Amino acid sequence: MTAAHSTPPSAHSAGSDVPRPLWQPAPERADSARITRFQTWAAERHGAPAPVPGDPAASYAALHAWSVRELPAFWQAVTEWFDVRFTTPYETVLADSAMPGARWFPGATLNYAEHALRAAEDPARAAEPALLHVDERHEPEPVGWAELRRRVGSLAAELRRLGVRPGDRVSGYLPNIPQAVVAFLATAAVGGVWTSCAPDFGARSVLDRFQQVEPTVLFTVDGYRYGGKEHDRTATVAELCRELPSLRAVVHVPLLGSPAPGGALEWDDLIAADTEPEFEPVPFDHPLWVLYSSGTTGLPKAIVQSQGGILVEHLKQIGLHCDIGPEDRFFWYTSTGWMMWNFLVSGLLAGSTVVLYDGSPGYPDTAAQWRVAERTGATVYGTSAAYVMACRKAEVHPGRDFDLSRLKCVATTGSPLPPDGFRWLHDAVADDLWIASVSGGTDVCSCFAGAVPTLPVYTGELQAPCLGTDLQAWDPAGKPLTDEVGELVVVNPMPSMPIRFWNDPDGTRYRESYFDMYPGVWRHGDWTTLTGRNTVIIHGRSDSTLNRQGVRMGSADIYEAVERLPEIRESLVVGVEQDDGGYWMPLFVHLAPGAALDDDLLARIKTTIRQSLSPRHVPDEVIEVPGVPHTLTGKRLEVPVKRLLQGTELEKAVNPGSVDNVELLRFYAGLTPGGAA
Repeated sequence: MTAAHSTPPSAHSAGSDVPRPLWQPAPERADSARITRFQTWAAERHGAPAPVPGDPAASYAALHAWSVRELPAFWQAVTEWFDVRFTTPYETVLADSAMPGARWFPGATLNYAEHALRAAEDPARAAEPALLHVDERHEPEPVGWAELRRRVGSLAAELRRLGVRPGDRVSGYLPNIPQAVVAFLATAAVGGVWTSCAPDFGARSVLDRFQQVEPTVLFTVDGYRYGGKEHDRTATVAELCRELPSLRAVVHVPLLGSPAPGGALEWDDLIAADTEPEFEPVPFDHPLWVLYSSGTTGLPKAIVQSQGGILVEHLKQIGLHCDIGPEDRFFWYTSTGWMMWNFLVSGLLAGSTVVLYDGSPGYPDTAAQWRVAERTGATVYGTSAAYVMACRKAEVHPGRDFDLSRLKCVATTGSPLPPDGFRWLHDAVADDLWIASVSGGTDVCSCFAGAVPTLPVYTGELQAPCLGTDLQAWDPAGKPLTDEVGELVVVNPMPSMPIRFWNDPDGTRYRESYFDMYPGVWRHGDWTTLTGRNTVIIHGRSDSTLNRQGVRMGSADIYEAVERLPEIRESLVVGVEQDDGGYWMPLFVHLAPGAALDDDLLARIKTTIRQSLSPRHVPDEVIEVPGVPHTLTGKRLEVPVKRLLQGTELEKAVNPGSVDNVELLRFYAGLTPGGAA
């Protein structure tokens, strides 16, 4: 984590002049929004402030203030509004509000999968699509609600037959396909703990994650299609099976048509039965899944989130903030290695149709995602800020070239959406388009700030902090800031905060990750500004996480791979958010004596990263450097180097007395994108 006194980027001051909104919902749209109806209902039942007629901004501000001031009342209202089915009732909403360690809904039991499949109980919806699967041919293939429920029921019964019991881990090495959703829901139905990686991750990256949690079952494909090519993964799968001794069963999904390896079970055999699903009632804080941090300073953190916490947080986020319901088609470009896949699948909780796109974001051309949105009739479409900026640069015209008449919202995350991205969406897609730039994290699998369907959109700004989330910007001393850049903190517990990290028995690593800088307060690792208008600006990471196309990876993964090469003495990698919305990821290499950064070494570096880790994390440039700077305790100075490359003065980027070689930092300060000094 970054030092307590690292220097934020230049402040994005709101100034004295109030800007004009880029977009504002029509009054009838704001009045009919689910969040407005929820507020009216919560005012009658739970003491929430009633909506202010004709003033959505004042209405939301009052509702948000109540939601963080009266946490138990707010979250009880959420469970009642969305009709959460508690198999056994809760004793109280919040037994302990201290962070970490808040205890939500003690005594309650429930099951996430039961809620995700609830729409299938309505005979009128049984044949409607729960999932729309799209590959690079861009032809949607539906899976109906009744069929999804049947497959989950059959697979859940087979998992029980294989000995999977509540708390057992089940892993998926799968792309974004219906089989991944079925496997996850079946795991949740039996009370198992799901964890997944995308098949473009190399074996070492997957094992660094899965070996921590010791899965009993592995669902895997033989390969995947991306960018018009087939990518065979049979050798990687064989390595996973060898290196995961905890496995009792491997399930083969023949995406490329390969026969199952010896001893593996066939997917089609496990989903063939017509079996009514049985949903295991589990405690509210029972693990639902394990997500992984980027692994910046070692092995990725194995983040455990609960069935109940994710259920209520995602109902709130998807149903109220994204304004999604049964009539919606919810599409987000993601992979199973990113938390947005888990968030996307939770669209089922709202009864919406979830669009699963398995393919390159820009194949066969840059407009690919817009074509998917058109052909699936997406109403809410999420993507990365980088993709929006790529479309702008390529002069794509979605509003002109595609029928996006059903599309009401385009959401972006992964990195801050630059002002030019807001303007391009408004001009090139539709002038009556709700643009929802959102920010959260894998750590909570949700958003801290972003979409509010009743509020205006200001260029370059997130609409507001989310309900139940007391988001603030703090200076190093813990003083709240307004219209100034500070550390993004959350000063109250959220139900989806991790219940623990795997293999962290005394909670030391968990506390160090979020609560070291401000004890008892969640510090997330983003620079943010909370404006006087209650909008939010995100300035990028205040730590050293690498974020390419929304997929996070830690520098430690890069070092482990690159420094296997004998020519590399040491390396340093950073990801630099640029003012124009670009993202520059240079890899600095300190070579061994006698080595040269020639074309052969350059090719081997890139091939090593592509094959061992991820093609998305091949650096933009490889730059030879005279050395890698460290702290006095030997840690590589990633954050200060990143700040220097963003133009921060050396004295503000780092305390010179804390580093082993200040002159090395002066070398990095003289670099610009392109590697020139």
